[in-house]
Amino acid sequence: MSSSLPDEAVLSRMSHEELWRLFPIILSGSREEWAELYRRERDLLAEAVDRTHIARISHIGSTAVPGLDAKPTIDILMEVSPDSFVFKTPPLLRKCGYMETHRDEERMGLVMVKGYTAEGFRGQAFHLHVRPWRDWDELYFRDYLAAHPKEAQKYAELKRSLKEKFEFNRDAYTEGKTKIITAMTRRAREEMPGRYVP
Repeated sequence: MSSSLPDEAVLSRMSHEELWRLFPIILSGSREEWAELYRRERDLLAEAVDRTHIARISHIGSTAVPGLDAKPTIDILMEVSPDSFVFKTPPLLRKCGYMETHRDEERMGLVMVKGYTAEGFRGQAFHLHVRPWRDWDELYFRDYLAAHPKEAQKYAELKRSLKEKFEFNRDAYTEGKTKIITAMTRRAREEMPGRYVP
């Protein structure tokens, strides 16, 4: 695929099916390097964004859980204050190579990605979730998996099964994980009440 348009413009014109073919579900065994890749990106983000507005930056998702199979994409949650600062971050984050893929004005959420090009994945892929400083489920789910290796293994087995069925359908892959994530997050909040309340 060749185009004179920037990657972001080309990708924005593609259907879900075209994007899923270009960026299939890939699962990898756990890699020690993920923690260091997160730390480097965290420091880069902290330099690019006004530090006075960053309340917390966290490594979330499966790459944040040692020993867990994962899509080799580093998920980062950047919480900012005040809430309105969420939508002031895109120009700052573009300087770090990010492009915006989702914006939720009502819930004050923003998703930006890096490593996605019109030719497919290039370099390390990152998903950056910019949100207000809150008590987010993803933090509890990560901690629960890290504290319960057998539960993490159950989750990994489900992901492998879903990958076989939905390698080229990200929506179905994600939907297939919803029930177990919801249940484990509920148990996590029971075990760790208020751990991430600002």
